[in-house]
Amino acid sequence: MCGIIGFTGNEPAKDIIIGGLERLEYRGYDSAGLALLSNDQIQVRKRTGKVEELRKLCEAEKMPATCGIGHTRWATHGEPSDINAHPHTNVSGTIAIVHNGIIENYAKIKNWLQSQGVVFKSQTDTEVVAHLINYYYEQKKDIFYAVLQALKKLEGSYALGVVCKDFPDRVIAARKDCPLIVGVGNGENFIASDVPAIL
Repeated sequence: MCGIIGFTGNEPAKDIIIGGLERLEYRGYDSAGLALLSNDQIQVRKRTGKVEELRKLCEAEKMPATCGIGHTRWATHGEPSDINAHPHTNVSGTIAIVHNGIIENYAKIKNWLQSQGVVFKSQTDTEVVAHLINYYYEQKKDIFYAVLQALKKLEGSYALGVVCKDFPDRVIAARKDCPLIVGVGNGENFIASDVPAIL
């Protein structure tokens, strides 16, 4: 069990995402991280330990992004560590993903991606999804298409939040057999594993 949150709107996303993660910490306390879209790049910050460690890491940084995703982890694949913490990215860091659930066929997909030249950094099943989405993204440069194609290959349960630097105001969300809610506000939208994260 892990907690995920996503936000896109007109307000700075950093504090909204960290605040949501604090309310989701009961879903995982091994590590926490976020990915923010800012100045045509994705800024990823992640830290082993409780969400408070992530807050301290980001406290002094000016992060004006108004779109991003966050994650608090209960480790299932790979030990608790900064490298295994979410979000995970593609090789170039242009796509970031958070995930709750278990991808049962991740080893098969990982082996195939490695045969295509992909180099993995973590021991997680989630990083496999990030690289799989990138594989399809390279075909059409359409992040929605890429996520849809990747989902067709996944076996298991998931709730996903995906951001791409080429679509700086968009969070793609998908779920299968894992909780995920969508919140629609005035000029802002949210996704989260549970209602308290966005209340």
